[in-house]
Amino acid sequence: MAQKSEDKVQNEQEPEVSEKQDQAEDWQNAIENAPDEDIPLNDDAKDVDDTFEALLQERDQLKDQLLRALAETENMRRRTERETQSARKYGHTAFARDLVGAIDNLARAIEAAGASGSEPVAADEATQSLIKGIELSWTEILSVIEKHGITQINPVGEKFDYNQHQAMFELPTDEQEPGMVVEVVQHGYMLHDRLLRPAMVGVSKAADKPDKQVDAKA
Repeated sequence: MAQKSEDKVQNEQEPEVSEKQDQAEDWQNAIENAPDEDIPLNDDAKDVDDTFEALLQERDQLKDQLLRALAETENMRRRTERETQSARKYGHTAFARDLVGAIDNLARAIEAAGASGSEPVAADEATQSLIKGIELSWTEILSVIEKHGITQINPVGEKFDYNQHQAMFELPTDEQEPGMVVEVVQHGYMLHDRLLRPAMVGVSKAADKPDKQVDAKA
């Protein structure tokens, strides 16, 4: 009796299992044979997608603005650094240009007193001490201005350079090749790599050759 009940239950379950298997196969076939088409989005999904795109665009704009601001800040830093260095290096140009005029006057006083290499003029001991003191002051002043980037241009024996020299006259000579500085009328000065004042110089030129006289034959 029990055996018949079990067979009856088994026979009732087999159609249900077979039916479920058929349904599973139908779903699988439907999925495999479905056309490759995008599933249409509803309005809420479209709004979310538009919002996401807007956020991406805003992010890219902010990133671009940040990069531009950083580049501008770096350029400003470099420009400020260059201007600071230039001001530190050349800020006293006007003062230096006025100072070299006073230095030249002091040099002329030393030359007039005979303390520039020539025989000193006859003078008493006090005057000689004064001249010696002026000469020492002159040497010290030259040393100080060199520390601040001011250097003297004394181009005797050098090739004439129109960037640093100003020709005052030409001197015919056979001892120097043409275009050489043979005399300095007034020294020039440089402030680092900038010209404060050109040196006023005399420049050599070829000496005039005497005319050859040819005896005329009768």
